[in-house]
Amino acid sequence: MSAGAFKDRTAIVGIGQTRFAKSLPETELQLACIAIRAALGDAGINPEEVDALGCFTQETTPEFEIARNLGFGELHFFSQVAHGGGAICGAVGQVCSAIALGIAKVGVVWRSRKRGDPSKRQWAGVQPRIDDHWKWSRPHGLSRPADEVAMLMRRYMHEFGATREDLANVALTQRAYANANPDALMREKTLGLDTYLNARMIAEPLCLFDNCLESDGAVALVITSAEYARDLKQKPVLVHAFSQGMNREHQLMTDYHGPDPFHSSSAATARNLWRQSDLSPPDIDVAQIYDAFSPLVLFSLENYGFCGRGEAAAFAASGAIGPGGQLPVNTSGGSLSEVYLHGVNLVTEAVRQLRGTAANQVPGAESCLVSSCDSTPNGALVLRN
Repeated sequence: MSAGAFKDRTAIVGIGQTRFAKSLPETELQLACIAIRAALGDAGINPEEVDALGCFTQETTPEFEIARNLGFGELHFFSQVAHGGGAICGAVGQVCSAIALGIAKVGVVWRSRKRGDPSKRQWAGVQPRIDDHWKWSRPHGLSRPADEVAMLMRRYMHEFGATREDLANVALTQRAYANANPDALMREKTLGLDTYLNARMIAEPLCLFDNCLESDGAVALVITSAEYARDLKQKPVLVHAFSQGMNREHQLMTDYHGPDPFHSSSAATARNLWRQSDLSPPDIDVAQIYDAFSPLVLFSLENYGFCGRGEAAAFAASGAIGPGGQLPVNTSGGSLSEVYLHGVNLVTEAVRQLRGTAANQVPGAESCLVSSCDSTPNGALVLRN
């Protein structure tokens, strides 16, 4: 399929979510159904019209349970995307591809999580013997994703002179956005620089506030053809361009086995994304950048071309990612301060921005980049009005 065959052929027409909390009583299946039903209601689409599903390989609820519980008709497309935080843009893009090709007509993408349940925390387990790809990192003490990202951030600080005060701007800016978002978990908790600098370390130089929230909830999206979208309830948000990417010599989250540790999978995604797009980085009005850890925002700003190599810390410190800045980033509070659902909430915030209904609305926003995890195989979307 050529880029022209994909460009602006599909649209996100419905968004839905559950309430967000540190721990919720509903099961992941129940949360998923609540969010999907809300998204279908937002779009004004009958569940029987849904014939495509996209989700994460880490989703615990199989597609047939979703389809049966919500009364879907016959399915013609269903896919799953791996790599956790790297998956959401791929899940959306694959469903969009199926609709653009005429395989399906109405798609649903969802993510449901219960991080409040300790059994759902995949990094809490201990293996007696390591014989998979983790053997290249865990014996050296990199036992958690935070450790791996911290190692990259320490290298970044060494090479480019960035400081913890520079890094703090990501967490502080996103917390300020969350304070104005009624759905954000951190809406009532302000954050200042002194509190940030004195917080306990999780993986030096990453402190508590550089790490995503542990939270429960679900988010869902409804996708149709752009043509069908014209007759629906909501202003359609067009999916303009899409790509996934995995860099050479990649090892899941230890993306530093190649000659340049900062030339991540996002660089591979970005080249292919902008190749397809009529827009370039200066044309993007707002960005939703995956932020399980605050350094990922800095690395992504550079890999997607919003600033030069080694310049992202100063870019953030200048106020560029905040309200009224050159590129407002993660305007709902993101994974650091709204909710952590593997980045699906970044897509719903992008839709709200382009509909003009966001709590922290960017005036006149007409285009948005959404990216998934910089340090894993990942993906990205360019959305526009």
